Amino acid sequence: MSLVRRVGFGVAGAAVVAAFVWAMLPEPEQVDIVAITVGPMEVTVAAEGKLRVRETFLVTAPIAGAAQRLPVSVGDTVERGRTVVAVIEPSEPTLLDARARAQAQAAVTEAEAAIRLAEAQLARAEAEQAYAESQLERNRALAARGTIPQRMLEDSQQRVVTAEAAVAAARSELDLHRATLARMQAQLLGPASNGAGGTEAACCVEIRAPQTGTVLSVVSASGRPVQPGEPLLAIGDLRDLEVEVDLLSTDSVRLSPGAHAYVERWGGDEVLPARVRHIEPSARTVVSALGIEEQRVRVLLDLDRLPEGVTLGDGYAVFVRAVLWSGDAVVQLPLGALFRSNGGWAVYSVRDGRARLTPVVLGRQTETMAQVVSGLEPGDRVIAYPSNRVNDGIAVVPRPAGGG
Repeated sequence: MSLVRRVGFGVAGAAVVAAFVWAMLPEPEQVDIVAITVGPMEVTVAAEGKLRVRETFLVTAPIAGAAQRLPVSVGDTVERGRTVVAVIEPSEPTLLDARARAQAQAAVTEAEAAIRLAEAQLARAEAEQAYAESQLERNRALAARGTIPQRMLEDSQQRVVTAEAAVAAARSELDLHRATLARMQAQLLGPASNGAGGTEAACCVEIRAPQTGTVLSVVSASGRPVQPGEPLLAIGDLRDLEVEVDLLSTDSVRLSPGAHAYVERWGGDEVLPARVRHIEPSARTVVSALGIEEQRVRVLLDLDRLPEGVTLGDGYAVFVRAVLWSGDAVVQLPLGALFRSNGGWAVYSVRDGRARLTPVVLGRQTETMAQVVSGLEPGDRVIAYPSNRVNDGIAVVPRPAGGG
């Protein structure tokens, strides 16, 4: 065999071996590749909340009586000091049974007799006063002529003063018995006698709106008996709303008054900016839907503005995201690229077409992104959502757009 033919067979054999080796090599794994970016980041805590009127005015009954049917309904607009929101009539007297009525009538008869006795005593006191005054005038004339001593004149003056005091006491006692008679006669008044001879305006108490706003709730629109301090309705200004949200105590300690927040899912697509105004100092125990006891803290937020063309109301449901921490230029990567390795966090970075296991140290985390403290630099590429076929050193290629 000539040298040329031997060289040709050698080249052909090498080509076959090379083709076989190439065919046996694994194909590069198609993966999703994302880059490490630098940008703003906000760490938030989210919870469901509700809107409420900042200052609610509760209208209560100032006296005991019968409240008429309320002249306003829920949703009505009222004006401070002008709109009548409730009218209360004095309570009607209760019906008397036979024994109580007989006792009341006897008391009236007794009071009438006491008046007659007082009138007689007043007449006697007035007669004694007139006699004492006439005696005083006579003694003054006699004393002027020296007929009687000065002591007798002084005694006459003293008797006049005593008589005047007796008349005053008799008149007071007569007034007392007349008032007693009026009180006893009032006990005989029945329900039909209430307000007799008076006008409706004079017998009723009109309650006017303490604040301009909207009627938020009504305890009962129907007429009914009420007691002093009993709630009738609530009034509030729907243009002055705040947000109430219950947070876990472990989240509330990371908040501070003035922190930014976002109000979402209120019924519109717009995100409403808000700020934390007050964090209550005490927590309360709340049992979650899973039966777990949680320590919840009430947090109040002020809305920076209300949506235009939309009327929100008291008690409306919203979703709140309060900002715990924020940064302007933060190195970050998607959470989907992270996995646990040797007790820490790691990613598969892409270098020279191969996946390289790279430990990373993380900082703050959001729902989708994590802050990179060390291990990666901006612009580095990592594999997102690596499958179990990806391991250290394997060849990888970007997955085609729209590929499975």
